[in-house]
Amino acid sequence: MSTKQPPIGSQIEAAPAEPAAPSSLVGTLRGLIAHGHWPAGARLTEEAVASLLGVSRTPVRLCFRTLAQEGLLETAGKRGYLVRAFTMEDVLTAVEVRGALEGLAARRLAEQGVAPGLRLELLACIDEGEAVTTKGYLVEEDIARWSALNARFHGAIVGAQGSRVIADAIARNNHLPFASADSITVRRDALGREFEKLRYAQLQHRLVVEALLGGEGARVEALMREHANVGVRYEALWGPGGAPTHPAGMPAATKANPKMG
Repeated sequence: MSTKQPPIGSQIEAAPAEPAAPSSLVGTLRGLIAHGHWPAGARLTEEAVASLLGVSRTPVRLCFRTLAQEGLLETAGKRGYLVRAFTMEDVLTAVEVRGALEGLAARRLAEQGVAPGLRLELLACIDEGEAVTTKGYLVEEDIARWSALNARFHGAIVGAQGSRVIADAIARNNHLPFASADSITVRRDALGREFEKLRYAQLQHRLVVEALLGGEGARVEALMREHANVGVRYEALWGPGGAPTHPAGMPAATKANPKMG
């Protein structure tokens, strides 16, 4: 007597999701690359970076993959990575492109109206941001918490405006250095200045939601364009520990060494 076999699809188990790299560690590595700790073309090894940061090799391996997807590293052989050469002009252009695309998505959303479910999601992100910033200081765990809510916030706006064209364009742009909304450079030894950065970003999030719910398309587009600059153009404004600036307002280190990385 034969037994009935279950459908083929039911015999296939879903592949386990790959663990994400710790947000604070990714941010630390972004900062080291941005400030020239390794020159362009330098080969990075898991052992050396893990020793530098005082962590195990596994989270470093995950960070390398994340930074390669963002365009800061490029693969070299089976397991190695090289620091990618890029200029400050590359960074600023990529950030400007993201701001323009996210601004377009926000304007379209404001004009078509925010659905009740999306309204609740955006307000939940604001509440989460308030929980991170209103206590007046940061602990290291707050970086991962902010990263998660920030991804939700930007993803909700871009994903809700009804066109995959903008989302696809942003996804392609995110492979350029520091272009992603989540490309936050973090100094674990200077959480005071990082707090100022996130507090300002939280204020901008509040203004964006206010404009979206008010149907103010032109205003929210301008706000999203400006919000894209928090991680790069405003880097010197966050108090002690910020990079010194030259007259044009950009970090002096990038003027002296145009190849960041």
